[in-house]
Amino acid sequence: MTNDTSSPALAGGPGAEPDGANEGPRAGRSTLSGQNFSPADNGVSRETRRRVIAASFIGNFVEWFDYAVYGYLAVTIATVFFPESDPQTGLLLTFALFAISFLVRPLGGFVWGHIGDRVGRRTALSLSILIMSGATFCIALIPGYDIIGIWAPILLLIIRVVQGFSASGEYAGASAFLVEYAPANRRGLYAAVVPASTAAGLLLGSLMAGLLTVLLSSDAMQSWGWRLPFLLAAPMGLIGRYIRTKLEDTPVFREMAAEEEAVKAPVSSLFRNHWRQLLQAVGAVLLNAVGFYVILSYMPTYLSSELGLGETESFLATTIALLTYIGFIFLTGMLSDRYGRKKVLISASITFIVLTVPAFALLGTGNFLVIVLVQVLLGAMLTLNDGTLPSFLAEMFPTRVRYSGFAVSFNLSNALFGGTAPFMATLLIAATASDLAPAWYLVAAATISLIAVALSKETCKEPLRHD
Repeated sequence: MTNDTSSPALAGGPGAEPDGANEGPRAGRSTLSGQNFSPADNGVSRETRRRVIAASFIGNFVEWFDYAVYGYLAVTIATVFFPESDPQTGLLLTFALFAISFLVRPLGGFVWGHIGDRVGRRTALSLSILIMSGATFCIALIPGYDIIGIWAPILLLIIRVVQGFSASGEYAGASAFLVEYAPANRRGLYAAVVPASTAAGLLLGSLMAGLLTVLLSSDAMQSWGWRLPFLLAAPMGLIGRYIRTKLEDTPVFREMAAEEEAVKAPVSSLFRNHWRQLLQAVGAVLLNAVGFYVILSYMPTYLSSELGLGETESFLATTIALLTYIGFIFLTGMLSDRYGRKKVLISASITFIVLTVPAFALLGTGNFLVIVLVQVLLGAMLTLNDGTLPSFLAEMFPTRVRYSGFAVSFNLSNALFGGTAPFMATLLIAATASDLAPAWYLVAAATISLIAVALSKETCKEPLRHD
């Protein structure tokens, strides 16, 4: 049996033969560098893996494109839905709606985890992308406050809640899908596709927001321009769903289902038998939750609203940082495959504890080149966590509760700390009168994640477990 290591690309070249196609599901374990690996690599062609990568990429891409657009156009959205508030209050209300949509994510984690572990990963992912893209499209259709009054922000809130529910199954499901399809020695690299697609969605959102800001007048942006990016969600979502419905479920899930090993209540089993791993996972996700939304989503607003940088320059700096971030993500995935998940995650926490406050202090200089370099640095630091976390969380839980364990831990931490990060950053700045408040918030998150990861078990060289 081969482990698909012949090509440096994620899925190898065309025309490849299936890996271990002549071996049965219990054909034993292969050996790489003296380590035993799961037979889940059997019977999976490179072409199948390429389609798995595409399906995982596009769904997550659509989800985070929406979040990017909402974050980058927060100032405009605030004037459309909260025109009677002063600018800072309107911005706080806009980010409060952003945060409230995250409160439903733990519930969504339970639901999607149950579907993913009981019915199948593919089913959960196909449904979640359909709901997500439909809800995002509907945001573009909501009339402003000047037309329907208080119903405008109420409708926005309802749709954001639907988005939060659907999104709660996407990141976890795509990560589990990739890890279960990946060659055993490259699970970190394959899983890095998920945060890379996240960054790509943010990148397109940043580019569209920046382009619209440059091309349209303020009045045009407020009346119709801000709606254009949300309209793109429908066709992108339908393409993603089509790709997903053409795939089989993962080899390890099919093997488990064939042997009737799936548990009837995966979430109950998760809390009963794997609560330690669940707590460790919630803590490990904390840096990702706060760091992602502060550095990649809230940063343009921070630069323009708090530091006085022009909106165009803010978008440009974020765009450059996102481009480098995508490259760093895959490098981090490879490093985690080589050196282990714990070492890379611990390095991420330590760099944030040491460098975040000085980095934010340099942002305050107002020098555009310095701001770009600092954002690239912060993005590179974040990739040490983001590029490793998907494989770390997926490997932490056995197949029978993998989707549930990932979805519940990831969404719980994001609900409590991720979705609230832009709101907390804005609130802390207002309360302390210090532009460095978001940096100290990041340091606190990194400290908690450091402790959680240090207490966890290394899973990089271990086979994927069923129970």
